[in-house]
Amino acid sequence: MSNTQTSSYARGADHPPLIEQPIGAFFDGMVERFPDREALVVVHQQRRYTYRQLQAEVNKLASALLKLGLAPGDRIGIWSHNNTEWVLMQLATAKVGLILVNINPAYRTAEVDYALNKVDCKALVTMPSFKTSNYLAMLRELAPEWAHARAGEPLQAERLPNLQHVFWIDVAGQGQDEAGIRRFSDLLGSGDADDPAVARAAAGLGNNDAINIQFTSGTTGFPKGATLTHRNILNNGFFIGEAMKLTEQDRLCIPVPLYHCFGMVLGNLAVLTHGACIVYPSDGFDPLAVLQAVQDEKCTGLHGVPTMFIAELDHPRFSEFDLSTLRTGIMAGSPCPVEVMKRVQADMNMTEVTIAYGMTETSPVSAQSSTDTPLDKRVSTVGLVQPHLEIKVIDPETGETVPRGGRGEYCTRGYSVMQGYWEDPERTAEAIDADGWMHTGDLAIMDDEGYVNIVGRIKDMVIRGGENIYPREIEEFLYRHPGVQDVQVVGVPDSRYGEELCAWIIAKPGQSLTEDDIRDFCKGQIAHYKVPRYIRFVDEFPMTVSGKIQKFKIRDVMTSELGLAEAQGA
Repeated sequence: MSNTQTSSYARGADHPPLIEQPIGAFFDGMVERFPDREALVVVHQQRRYTYRQLQAEVNKLASALLKLGLAPGDRIGIWSHNNTEWVLMQLATAKVGLILVNINPAYRTAEVDYALNKVDCKALVTMPSFKTSNYLAMLRELAPEWAHARAGEPLQAERLPNLQHVFWIDVAGQGQDEAGIRRFSDLLGSGDADDPAVARAAAGLGNNDAINIQFTSGTTGFPKGATLTHRNILNNGFFIGEAMKLTEQDRLCIPVPLYHCFGMVLGNLAVLTHGACIVYPSDGFDPLAVLQAVQDEKCTGLHGVPTMFIAELDHPRFSEFDLSTLRTGIMAGSPCPVEVMKRVQADMNMTEVTIAYGMTETSPVSAQSSTDTPLDKRVSTVGLVQPHLEIKVIDPETGETVPRGGRGEYCTRGYSVMQGYWEDPERTAEAIDADGWMHTGDLAIMDDEGYVNIVGRIKDMVIRGGENIYPREIEEFLYRHPGVQDVQVVGVPDSRYGEELCAWIIAKPGQSLTEDDIRDFCKGQIAHYKVPRYIRFVDEFPMTVSGKIQKFKIRDVMTSELGLAEAQGA
């Protein structure tokens, strides 16, 4: 790539240098710098910890896990929404080299069965239940043999042959000790904050050791276990925080789920690498709890996916809260509507909000805007390449780097690229080429200044009668309609044109929209072939727990509905 000024290639800065310590050692260094600063506030559990207090709890848990007989490299699952126990698990496992396996709280029996067995988890920490999910009941369904387990002995079950220990997070009135499933508080109580075994285990760790397995989110189907190292996620968290200009004075409200990179890396690790304070407003997302926590805890930053910010902005009590302390935060997880970004800056005082782009397999962020990115770039791009990384946009057919301004597949290379998919070399090789480039499957355009605009997924592109249509473009246009709160556009099969456009729309509260209203809005403003043929008004979109829209489910629903309609009309 000889001419980086004309080709869609960019390389990040080589400073500050990469962190070459394991997570535990780096965290201990931060504790020494800021021992008495507040590190963690968990509003819904009414708990507060300074850095020194958090370190003591982390060391106790690390000791307790080693006393179970777990050894560096063993996998231990966390199946929970946001709470103190989650971040303790994140840091304690890292400190002694256990591989934390993030399990989606939305998983049901078959999915958790798959996840636990795919990576051979030896231990599991779980919430007892949450809303309609009874996690303990699902586990008992998978392992009826546990009913006869003896206290203190490793568990055994035919369907979960490797799982020996299960602990439920103490939630009043939600769980009970039975059939060998023990309380997390009892586990923590069995540890010793000064256990020399913790220091011995930590001394044997390398920063390229695997430390975390995250299952891909399921926006495109079957989950894969992305395997990440200390070096991957610690550095990514640090440089994300740098882009936000975080310092020890900042307090970041994190309503996004910890099981996902957004919560545990863009949230926890961005904060902990800068001596700042983590604030969890609630276990699952609640817009009112977010607004209350920002006000009460004087948060300077707030994370969220676009749908979360929309829910906060449109909450009927929004105007009651003092959000004047807010400065920064990240909007990510799905394409960020321009109008929503403008409202976040103007109405939530987040003048230094940044946009981040990434994927689980790259730890996750490879491009991010900064606090002083010009407004037009901040609302229309995902920023510039992160330090110590390379990015390029290629022609998916030829593999050649396209010129600046050209559309193609976004690829990235550098420290953040995962080790691979757990025990799946074939799918790893499909994603990471021989030169180390991660092929994301996302369509992007890089402008003359190196700013990247994500314009869709290769698989999302709709081909209607030979015309290539990018749903993101249509969505951005429809967001301008004053009655539209949120919109998703997909392609559905069509016997005449191959594919037709379908728009699912959530109207703003109190608005009554019709299909004709939407078509009239499009008329004369966008090409006729870009006007959705099918328009549906819905109350919500199918989403992963992390807030990503599952477009394939919208497509499946519409395909089924249209097939039924055709059959009835025949």
